[in-house]
Amino acid sequence: MEKSNLQILTNGIIKENPVLVLVLGTCPTLAVTTMAKNAIGMGLAATFVLLGSNIVISLLKKVIPDKVRIPCYIVVIAGFVTLLSALLQAYVPDVYSALGIFLPLIVVNCIILGRAEMFASKNSVFKSALDGIGMGIGFTFALLIIGSIREILGSGTWFGLPITVNLFSPISIFVLAPGGFLVFGCVIALLNKLSNGKAVKRKSFGCESCPNAAGCANAGKGGCE
Repeated sequence: MEKSNLQILTNGIIKENPVLVLVLGTCPTLAVTTMAKNAIGMGLAATFVLLGSNIVISLLKKVIPDKVRIPCYIVVIAGFVTLLSALLQAYVPDVYSALGIFLPLIVVNCIILGRAEMFASKNSVFKSALDGIGMGIGFTFALLIIGSIREILGSGTWFGLPITVNLFSPISIFVLAPGGFLVFGCVIALLNKLSNGKAVKRKSFGCESCPNAAGCANAGKGGCE
């Protein structure tokens, strides 16, 4: 059944959150969430690239040859990342410096490339734009939660403002990699608990569109789950 525009827009926020449910973009998630400000910056940057690349790829989906679609998608994404880098460097250099190498690495971010392949290349411009916005909001939402927890516990601040001065001393491990993995795992576990493990419904897939169907032992037996 075809999804409504509202379902497409909200799909990436909780049900198929790219970080907390699909577990994509883990590298930048753990790297930039030492502070909530950096998390917001990365989230908005990725949303900008998601929106722009989804629109352009949807517009060009009938022009791009199937055999070279992935390189073409990467070129489109790289164009938006280059534009974004120039804008950040010119107008918000602090954010540009904070994101560092992870800003140009948006080019190969599996969230953005995945949405180009799975959604934008198969849907209208308007729906692709909604998907980009929804996935971007979900990505930003996840980064903000993880970044806020790590900054409050690890630095005693939130967006640079003192929070825990008279409560407890900062726990420095939370701004390091082990603390990032701990918070990341706990947030995913909490989401699974709140959704009863049904954030993404399990689906059955048939064999018709599978490139390995000819050599698969389960072909013609109801497909794989």
